[in-house]
Amino acid sequence: MKHIYVPSASPEDWRRLLAEPEKQWRAGYSARMLAECWQAAEGFPAEVQALLSGAAEPALHKLELLLAIPEYPVALPGGGRPSQNDLFALGRAADGQLAVLMVEGKAAEPFGETLTAWLEHASPGKLARLEFLCHTLGLSNPPPGALRYQLLHRTASALLEAQRFNAAYALMIVHSFSPQQAWLADYQAFLALFGVTAGAGTLAGLPVPGRVQAYAGWAGTGTSG
Repeated sequence: MKHIYVPSASPEDWRRLLAEPEKQWRAGYSARMLAECWQAAEGFPAEVQALLSGAAEPALHKLELLLAIPEYPVALPGGGRPSQNDLFALGRAADGQLAVLMVEGKAAEPFGETLTAWLEHASPGKLARLEFLCHTLGLSNPPPGALRYQLLHRTASALLEAQRFNAAYALMIVHSFSPQQAWLADYQAFLALFGVTAGAGTLAGLPVPGRVQAYAGWAGTGTSG
């Protein structure tokens, strides 16, 4: 993984980082909507700030955005492909501690394949990765087959980078641009693995192993508070 990043001047600078720009960079698709929204914001976009402002942890209410990096890879064991996060953000909480945010943009497209589909041709590498993800998140292995695999490695990415940056908080945020809140049920099924029930607009604590405080939240249209 490279450690040098070039600042962006416009949403178009995000386009070249995509794996399939011609397919992913289209009107109505989350990659472009996420870039336009975050590039235009002064700090966190309003819907993300609303999510933070309602957190049970007061230190997150006025989180200061320090930097944000689009298409941020996090290496995982069991294969050559990292978790390619839509956006990594690093913030400073009111208590002086750092917070890592992994942001997953969503519009009409789903959270990728289910765990059953991902394991259809299960290799030793995939099984090793699944074991690692479950261990990192404190989940039983294997999770339900209907679970969206993407949510597993995005949340683990937040935890791993929080550990690497010595951050106190790790947040996995779904930034939805769907007025119908498409795929919210898949997100809620993921939370249920942790014994957590939460709707859109709520930053929910996740009981994960280790010292890092983990959260997941759904920020989007009409989801304040």
